Amino acid sequence: MEVKRERETYENFSELYAIIKATEKLEKAYIRDLISPSDYETECQKLIVHFKTLSASLKDLVPSIERFADTYKMDCSAAVYRLVTSGVPATVEHRASAVASTSSSASVVAECVQNFITSMDSLKLNMVAVDQVYPLLSDLSASLCKLSILPPDFEGKVKMKEWLVRLSKMGASDELTEQQARQLHFDLESSYNSFMAALPSAGN
Repeated sequence: MEVKRERETYENFSELYAIIKATEKLEKAYIRDLISPSDYETECQKLIVHFKTLSASLKDLVPSIERFADTYKMDCSAAVYRLVTSGVPATVEHRASAVASTSSSASVVAECVQNFITSMDSLKLNMVAVDQVYPLLSDLSASLCKLSILPPDFEGKVKMKEWLVRLSKMGASDELTEQQARQLHFDLESSYNSFMAALPSAGN
């Protein structure tokens, strides 16, 4: 049993070492433009998820990743920053800073994302009464309007206003039909995807 545990620990250490090395290699490839941003982001996200899962299971044996890297003379400062300090791919970091550098802050972006998710989740939970849906869409519409990087004709702004007008003509206790609820969820999902796609060009 002891031998098996030692072997598992050794294998986990080897895997951790491999993840750090792979991340360092990926970071250097990205800096030198040897990999496309989308491929980099996909691979980096996989490594971060793998790292978080493994490091959580090893936290008692490896309380400090920096010390682990020093012990094995890894010289992987870029990987340690990406995996431990940042926790997100460089491309995601750049998008957030581009948004934050405009007149709108990253906190407004987070607020918009939260409102989109809350609205979509509430429909999945069958919260379809007007007095349940209207406040959520109103909050979402207000947060989208705060974000100066989005044009006035941005899909999400237009569609949320249309829905708010439609709902305001109904009674508070009225409920969306199944077809209306499906259409609203579709509009929210489509607007959310457009919103996320708009973020990378925020600094342009």
